[in-house]
Amino acid sequence: MRMFRPVVDRFCFLICWAYYTLGFFFFFSPVYLAAALIARDRAAAFQSLNHWFYRGFFALIRLITPGIRFDIPEEVRRIRGSVIVCNHLSFLDPILLISLFSRHSTIVKAGLFRLPVFHHVVQTAGYLPSGTTGGLEPVMIRQMERLADLFAAGGNFFVFPEGTRSRDGRLNPFHKGAFKIARRAGRPLDILVIRNTGKFYPPGGCVFRTCRDITIRLERAGGFTAAEVKKTSLPELMAGAREIMERAAGIAD
Repeated sequence: MRMFRPVVDRFCFLICWAYYTLGFFFFFSPVYLAAALIARDRAAAFQSLNHWFYRGFFALIRLITPGIRFDIPEEVRRIRGSVIVCNHLSFLDPILLISLFSRHSTIVKAGLFRLPVFHHVVQTAGYLPSGTTGGLEPVMIRQMERLADLFAAGGNFFVFPEGTRSRDGRLNPFHKGAFKIARRAGRPLDILVIRNTGKFYPPGGCVFRTCRDITIRLERAGGFTAAEVKKTSLPELMAGAREIMERAAGIAD
């Protein structure tokens, strides 16, 4: 059976890629267009559509890869009105979080704001660009201002403070952005730890590892209340979050 693994892995990846591309353009894009034209709160509508699109994506993964399991407790699913930070192992990590929270925002690569069609999706959904070069500074300011409405509606703002995927499981240096936003907005900070997404879809890979028994786990490792965030300095907040994440994941610098 091992000799067939590469073929099965690639076939399953192509099925998911077809959903991700053709499924979006032929089935979801008309719904996005309708939401853009008639929704009263277009940001909420686009966030919800993204949420359901990726729920469908992971439902497809479960269907075609029987060995995959997801262990995500209700404690994580019930997080509301918070800034969430999480370690980063795979391209699957951000879309997994989108599939969990119907009201959400995050930081995405600045290049997506320059792509046809996709720049409308990420801007309307209220996502923030990863940088401000190329005329994106007004977009960044506008999206930051919209976060107050997101939090008021119980939405979460999630960020991978490493900014890039870890290839060995260890934490990369943290960026300050998410922690600054938590302090400015006066929101609680929830710290999540994700496991095994890199085993299923490793960095640098172009296939899913479907012929293996893999359990993807996402847990709440700890956090800071809004009051604790406010009284904790930025360096202490970053160091504390990192310590909690490392301890929960059993990793170190």
